[in-house]
Amino acid sequence: MRLLELAGRTTVITGAAHGMGAEIARLLAHEGAHLALIDHDAEALSSLAAELDDTVVTTHLVDLRDDDAVFAASASISAAHPHINALITCAGSSMLGDIEQLTMEEMRWLVDVNLWGTVSITKALLPALKRAPDAHITHLASVYALAAPAGRIPYSMSKFAVRGFSEALRHELQGSSVTVGAVYPAGVRTGIILHGRYAAAIDPAVAARAAAAQAAMYHTDPADAAVRIVRATQHRRARTMVGRQARLIDLLTRASPTGYWRVMRGPLREAIDTTTPMG
Repeated sequence: MRLLELAGRTTVITGAAHGMGAEIARLLAHEGAHLALIDHDAEALSSLAAELDDTVVTTHLVDLRDDDAVFAASASISAAHPHINALITCAGSSMLGDIEQLTMEEMRWLVDVNLWGTVSITKALLPALKRAPDAHITHLASVYALAAPAGRIPYSMSKFAVRGFSEALRHELQGSSVTVGAVYPAGVRTGIILHGRYAAAIDPAVAARAAAAQAAMYHTDPADAAVRIVRATQHRRARTMVGRQARLIDLLTRASPTGYWRVMRGPLREAIDTTTPMG
């Protein structure tokens, strides 16, 4: 399969204002790509666009949970960018809490952001992507789409679903000009866990302790992750691991699909503890 040419064409990025999304935008701008940047943070989105003032870039303030807003933004992007050939979905959030602490509303909120936002923007932009001679969709899943830890039910549930969506869509689009891949990052220092949500039933100090324990396990720089994600898009890869932890967990879940938690439970003990009161 030939490399996807990104320079002079448009890549659409969701979750573009922060973390990996922003680093991907910076890297692609440096490499001559045109950009359509989607986020719900107006100030950060505007700041990033100003930083990339030598690039052909449009910004789109969108809540990905709002299907009508997503399809309206996609129409606007397609009108402004006639040569869209890549979509990279980085938008997502996290949620701390166990099943007894979480409400149904809290879990639905996270699935709406992580899963349905990904599905909605993909469906909305698919006609434009199909018009390109070659195009690729890159969905950011997570290492928690390979292994499902305690204390992360809605997050893991949503990311396993993103994985399933990506694989099924790849099969549906076989024979077309559009290929699909999923990326499985682990341990990327984006701040998602520190700025994500937690169940209202959890003591905020306890939630902060758990989030800090998880963040301490993150070692991959977002800029390094961006390089891996952009290269996966250019090479139109179906499956990409980002970070040493992701590769290890991939091997572990393959070797022991029902027993991997015995190995993971110890290192994650403090990160999943949202019940022990602060001393």
